[in-house]
Amino acid sequence: MAQGRPSGGGRSAGVEWDGRVPALGGIVSVVPLTEIVSDAFTKRYGVPAINVFNDLTMEAVLAAAVEKSSPLIVQTSVKTVKSIGSEVLYTMWTSMTAGIEVPVTLHLDHCPDREVITECLRVGWNSVLFDASTLPVEENMRQTVEVVAEARGFGASVEGEIEAITGVEDGVGSDSAAAQQDLEVTLDFLRTTGVDVFAPAIGNAHGSYKQAPELDFQRVSDIVAAFPVPIALHGGSGLSDEQFHDLISRGCAKVNISTALKEKFMKSSLAFLESAAERQKWDPPSLFRSVRDDVVEMSGSLMTLFGSAGRAR
Repeated sequence: MAQGRPSGGGRSAGVEWDGRVPALGGIVSVVPLTEIVSDAFTKRYGVPAINVFNDLTMEAVLAAAVEKSSPLIVQTSVKTVKSIGSEVLYTMWTSMTAGIEVPVTLHLDHCPDREVITECLRVGWNSVLFDASTLPVEENMRQTVEVVAEARGFGASVEGEIEAITGVEDGVGSDSAAAQQDLEVTLDFLRTTGVDVFAPAIGNAHGSYKQAPELDFQRVSDIVAAFPVPIALHGGSGLSDEQFHDLISRGCAKVNISTALKEKFMKSSLAFLESAAERQKWDPPSLFRSVRDDVVEMSGSLMTLFGSAGRAR
């Protein structure tokens, strides 16, 4: 079913690819990030961008996408790439997406390390977030231009940002809130770098919110009105349904979810193990099935909430 389709861009095999994925009998599979976010941005729905950290979570979120007929952005953190290895991760990805009938893409989340970006692009990631938000805007811009040029050579996309999103995610980030840049600074960054997706700071934060965040909804509208680029919403775990709907309607086409999946994975595992201890029944495959079911259910509910369910039909 999947023959003739470039696997994650087909770059590991040394095949030149122009970024277009042909439809074979109506079947779509691994596609560029831009293809997924462009449709979501135009039609104003959000696509979950879920951070996975092992084979179980990768398979479960893909299964949810198939079940809900939803596009999906699968994300890996730098920490996950380094702990599992880029080649192993990418082999898992190509194996699990072979013949999949919904549009999916593999994205490297917050990465300040240019060497890791190069490694992931070389292996076959479809897109990267170059996180130079701790650098002065001018230096951030200069290096982002270089990353965009590098990514284009691999048929890949780039997400950019100029302000650090509050909170630490897998060892990247800071708990100190960064000041928002003026709109003109943002527009200059977008025009100069040519990034495909932009992640602004709007009062959102990585990790679990200790109190309801005060979000700058208007900033998303102002950016999109001046420069129609798909917006990435970071710190999605813990926002209300109303906040999600409002931000998605303004142009947040990519909605990042990381903490919620980690919590679901750990709490599901804990509940199963507590029950197993009481029953003195030790069967690892049963644990894996139980946790997988919970991850599939959570991921599918997000696809419904964000409006991406059914969009792959």
